[in-house]
Amino acid sequence: MNTSAPTNTSNIDLAAALADAEQRYEAANPRSAERHRAAAAHLPGGNTRAVMYYPPFPVAMVRGEGCRLWDMDGHAYTDFVSEYGAGLYGHSDPVIRETLEATLRDGWVLGAPNAYEARLAAALCERFPALERVRFCNSGTEANIMAVSTARAVTGRTRILVFREAYHGGVLTFAHGGSELNIPYDYVFADYNDIDGTVAAIRANAGELAAVVVEPMLGGGGCIPATREFLVALRQETEKAGALLVFDEVITSRLAPHGLHGEHGVFPDLVTMGKYLGGGCSFGMFGGKAGIMDRFDPASPHAFSHGGTFNNNVLSMSAGLAGLTRVLTPEASRRMNGLGDQLRDRLNDLFGKHGVGGIVTGFGSVMNVHFVSGPVTTPAQLEGQDRRLFQLFQLEMILRGQYITSRGMLALSLPFGQQEIDGFADAFDDFLRTHRSVLPRPVGGG
Repeated sequence: MNTSAPTNTSNIDLAAALADAEQRYEAANPRSAERHRAAAAHLPGGNTRAVMYYPPFPVAMVRGEGCRLWDMDGHAYTDFVSEYGAGLYGHSDPVIRETLEATLRDGWVLGAPNAYEARLAAALCERFPALERVRFCNSGTEANIMAVSTARAVTGRTRILVFREAYHGGVLTFAHGGSELNIPYDYVFADYNDIDGTVAAIRANAGELAAVVVEPMLGGGGCIPATREFLVALRQETEKAGALLVFDEVITSRLAPHGLHGEHGVFPDLVTMGKYLGGGCSFGMFGGKAGIMDRFDPASPHAFSHGGTFNNNVLSMSAGLAGLTRVLTPEASRRMNGLGDQLRDRLNDLFGKHGVGGIVTGFGSVMNVHFVSGPVTTPAQLEGQDRRLFQLFQLEMILRGQYITSRGMLALSLPFGQQEIDGFADAFDDFLRTHRSVLPRPVGGG
């Protein structure tokens, strides 16, 4: 896009640089601005999904193809938002499109078991080694609620250990101490990747602890990968305490052919997944050990009741099955995640080249740009970043035709190739060069 060049920033401060970017952004996107103003009449803030809002207003998209998006003002972008991981297949995969078209011809609100759900369940259990039985639902949030509630019911205990800055859904969010909307479970908090502190917390609450819930890479907390030693410690200590270990792989299951629990060889009692596994349709799943999940067998005495009108909706079931078995092969997964590793390395090299204090964290095809000097192993090391840096970065990259999130998170999709990696690296290089004077310096650097 880049319809107008940024002001020379060599002699201005961050506030002036951001004001300049906002002015150019607003001038370039009048139709998105008008849509946002009109939407506010019926949607609080013109929005029904908080993560999609950013000031001064978000660009509104009208079309997608492959890994490209087009907005209401006609600008084209490379899509690095990728629906926060749910857009793994891109916007027009032919296998998924043909599957959905065929499914629609046969009707889509059947109110009965259908031809796809058992096959998708089998494919998931074959792909991800910690899954012996699964139940479907409609979102990652719902999957995590069900997993936590299951742990409480199975163990007869109430406390749930979570990690500061973790996100497990709209009512299980723990950034900045948690949300007023959170489900009022009895939470115990620990610090991510802190083995000693977490082990101490598990032992101190052992008699009342139902579960430890953890992402093998902290997603919303900054794309910080867990060390294998940390995950092994969680597995050992939960077993000693009689608590369940729950891996939230809603984001991370895409980062290796068999998920991150398969990559690390650490197997939890329950796993939650969602996002891309519905092939672009609404999807959630919780599953794990047969001895736990068989409590949901409705033919068994005292079974847990688990309903949900759209749990087995035919669009999610058919698209999810086609995507997992025919598109996201292990080879395709390795290629996409390899491109992500390459991009992350290149961006980190560019921080060094320009003498800017920053680091890109992540694993495979999902990563996060931070304006702090690394390394980063826990969210506490990200505190104190000036939010205006992320606002400037997002607007400037959008103006360069790179669609990114407001928190600096990037996610690749299967249609990505070397051209898209090179294009983003070039745009990032230009951003750092143009704005070096207002960006932080490396710790100990000049």
